[in-house]
Amino acid sequence: MTDEQLHIIEAISLAVMVLLALWSVMTTFLLRAVVGLALTSALVATLMFLLGAPMAAVFELSVCAGLIPAIFLSAISITRRQTALTMVVETKEQIKQFWFLPVLVIMAGVAMTQVHVPQLAVRLAGVPDQDVREVLWNLRHLDLLGQIIILLGGAFGVVALVRGVQK
Repeated sequence: MTDEQLHIIEAISLAVMVLLALWSVMTTFLLRAVVGLALTSALVATLMFLLGAPMAAVFELSVCAGLIPAIFLSAISITRRQTALTMVVETKEQIKQFWFLPVLVIMAGVAMTQVHVPQLAVRLAGVPDQDVREVLWNLRHLDLLGQIIILLGGAFGVVALVRGVQK
């Protein structure tokens, strides 16, 4: 594939991505918005791969095009319409029940910023064409740990939503 053909594909992908993003933001149907988000993220992952960032493309595809729309679809499927008064009351109850979570998230974020791995960047700079599996499992432990935490957080969020609906 020539450079000119690659630029044409990238330009078309960017235009379609912008249209999908606008469609997902402007639509009034939540299901269509989720599908638009997933397709937009899939195109972003494709463009990242074409631009030579396979690691970022893998994470974009797995989290943004896979996990996040699945969580949104789960939340949409289990929600029910509520009045404004019941929403306010339930929100106040949830804030009282889970007040410690923002503090815990901030503490975890501060703790993660204190982890310093200086040789990681040097090792990755020397092997740009290495296999994604090799890099993930042997060089990028913190990234993999972050992705696992995000997946578990999404799963626990869905469980909390389902438990709240069954009350």
